[in-house]
Amino acid sequence: MKKVAKWILRAGLALIIAAVMIGLWKREEVTRLLAVNTLFDEGRIVSNFSNMDGAFLHREIPKGDTPVSPLPIGTPLEMPSGYATWVIDRTVTSTLVLKDGQIVHEAYYQGTGADDLRVSWSVAKSYLSALFGILVDEGAIASLDAPVTDYAPMLRGSAYDGATIRNVLQMTSGITFDEDYLDYHSDINRMGRVLALGGKMDDFAAGLTDTFAPAGDVWQYTSIDTHVVGMVARGATGRNIPDLMAQKLIEPLGLERSPLYLTDGVGVAFVLGGLNITTRDYARFGQMILQGGRWNGQQIVPADWIKTSTRPNAPTAEGKTGYGYQWWIPVGASDGQFMGRGIYGQYLYIDEQAGVVIVTTAADRKFREAGVTAANIDMFRQIVAATE
Repeated sequence: MKKVAKWILRAGLALIIAAVMIGLWKREEVTRLLAVNTLFDEGRIVSNFSNMDGAFLHREIPKGDTPVSPLPIGTPLEMPSGYATWVIDRTVTSTLVLKDGQIVHEAYYQGTGADDLRVSWSVAKSYLSALFGILVDEGAIASLDAPVTDYAPMLRGSAYDGATIRNVLQMTSGITFDEDYLDYHSDINRMGRVLALGGKMDDFAAGLTDTFAPAGDVWQYTSIDTHVVGMVARGATGRNIPDLMAQKLIEPLGLERSPLYLTDGVGVAFVLGGLNITTRDYARFGQMILQGGRWNGQQIVPADWIKTSTRPNAPTAEGKTGYGYQWWIPVGASDGQFMGRGIYGQYLYIDEQAGVVIVTTAADRKFREAGVTAANIDMFRQIVAATE
């Protein structure tokens, strides 16, 4: 019996040691998976959104040696009467308003500050659109009507085989993709776990095989389409997105802090939502877009690309929010009103005619509730009206 007891003890110790060794070996992956599972928890979400580099693989986008482009201070804006309540209700973490390129309102909440790199979520899609327009203008991409497989051949045989570049820019690929952020088993959340565990986003995209409509026929918001836009850009240039973004978009803007991209396990940027930038630097990008792609006398993004990409050109349902090339156009918008939008309340709202750029970051766990998006846009329109 003593021999049996000793054997059991030794076996138990061996199992414990093996478990510890595996735990140490996989510690980073386990940490990232735990981060994904608690990312949106009420007590952590605000801090998490300012510290994404602490839990996820990431890569810095060098801001370069361009001197910081100052944002001049204008006459302080009297905010709309409902603004203070809206800030509380929507768990806003920062708001910055530019009028004719001048800061007329800047405020930080929930313990955040001007130096925080706040995660963009899907506002990152609009950044990629701007970069893509530069590449098209430079001739790296011959035609938006070319198949995505011309530049991303690993997608042959996948759901994307037959889709064009224009299809993925407009989110009319027709692929079957569940975008329900609240369903643990949805495609968007499965993709998040691939990212957290150091998997390959390209493999995830190539593994999608089902479609619900022919490419080009139906608009449906599909975040993985944006990853395919990034695959096309990489295939066309032979370069990674952070390097392209740094050279062609970030460095010319003269930012205050170097942004960062979340990446997958092989360093591929999470282009559909992984940018992390300060509030002021979001505003610089927005002001450049408002000015038709010009900044400090330099044409950074082609003006005709901005005009096309920020106007409704996708086949969205009549009377619903419009969509361009990775930009949203609110219901009832006049010409030149459009926005980048991310989950949990991230917005880059631009009104060209009024000369106004509004940046908001937030940690709004109720962002999916009925009427929230409409209420946000109404607040932005009230802010624009207050600048007149």
